[in-house]
Amino acid sequence: MNDQPLAYRMRPRTLDEVAGQQHLVGEGKIIYRMVSAKQLSSMILYGPPGIGKTSIASAIAGSTKYAFRKLNAVTNNKKDMEIVAAEAKMSGKVILLLDEVHRLDKTKQDFLLPYLENGMIVLIGATTSNPYHAINPAIRSRCQIFELFPPTSEEMKKVLKNALNDDVRGLGASQIEIDENAFLHFATASNGDVRSALNALELAALSTAPDENGIIHITVGIAEECLQKKAFAHDKDGDGHYDVLSAFQKSIRGSDVNAALHYLGRLIEAGDLPSISRRLLVIAYEDIGLASPQAGARTLAAIQTAEKIGFPEARIPLANAVIELCLSPKSNSAILAIDEAIADIRAGKSGDVPLHLKDAHYQGAKQLGRGLDYKYPHDYDNGWVNQQYLPNTLKGKTYYKPKQTGKFEQALAGVYEKLLRNMKKGTD
Repeated sequence: MNDQPLAYRMRPRTLDEVAGQQHLVGEGKIIYRMVSAKQLSSMILYGPPGIGKTSIASAIAGSTKYAFRKLNAVTNNKKDMEIVAAEAKMSGKVILLLDEVHRLDKTKQDFLLPYLENGMIVLIGATTSNPYHAINPAIRSRCQIFELFPPTSEEMKKVLKNALNDDVRGLGASQIEIDENAFLHFATASNGDVRSALNALELAALSTAPDENGIIHITVGIAEECLQKKAFAHDKDGDGHYDVLSAFQKSIRGSDVNAALHYLGRLIEAGDLPSISRRLLVIAYEDIGLASPQAGARTLAAIQTAEKIGFPEARIPLANAVIELCLSPKSNSAILAIDEAIADIRAGKSGDVPLHLKDAHYQGAKQLGRGLDYKYPHDYDNGWVNQQYLPNTLKGKTYYKPKQTGKFEQALAGVYEKLLRNMKKGTD
């Protein structure tokens, strides 16, 4: 058996062998057209680990017959890049797969830029990080950016079948019988991570003793043992983590209890209690807000309980909080109001504080007119008096616009509308 891992041996040689990514490599799609026309431009491929970034790069090289070199932005130094550049000068063009391209330092970047400009090096940068956030603009502006997505279960099945049937690169030379459920587990439980699915399949084949007829039987139990931690792919530092958090909040905002619990489950499986806690508190005040103010206090109590008891029991108070937030009335009136106020300030619409509101607690302040004519609300019936509080430049400006989605805010809206009417009367 070849010493190289199965995933390495089965790496695509042409675009036709790439698993998934048909939005890029399918007939008539952008990378397919670039390869067909032999007009390659530098690109950045980003997406979760193991879904085909390196595979697409090697397939491009195999389809175009250009020299293909692979470096890592962290572990390889400038001298390694100089060797690639020298080869590019001799051959005219080299495809360079640069893994972890978001970690490229300035020295290496400055060296590469001229070669990207003149096209002698076609850079294929691979990263799990969102390039719009993580990659230097100088590199990013010289590259096409393509997002990769995990292959579907059907695409994964095709990859696994090819590996089982290939006599040269795959496991076809061995007599392997695999249960249908075991095959399905390899195809689905790796969450689109082709590398881990193939290597788990190989581990199953190598670690299972053949029967008296030389046949290796792979059961679902063996498949589960070999995949182990790969049943859930979640990188707390990667872009996918923030996608799950975003979907979590949007599901609660949209009152979809089942979707919210699903995304909560994914965050729990990742063991990320701090992110769950922070996001739930944000949701309680951003999305539920004044429609149900007590939801915030109850959410905080659930989080504190979760932190005290830890996982796995922490899932219980968290689930309680998620269900309540999903089914609570929603109001974003508070965040809209403060954001509009901040936007005015940033646009220069601040103005001077009215003289009667200015601090008068120092010697000479009264002589300057500070605090004069201030009306103390507690001296008046109902604790309210009509006087101007906003600067003159913003007089009459209304930021808070109540929602009618919850009883508490409906009551606030009634008080607010009465105050606005009284203020209008006072200025007429």
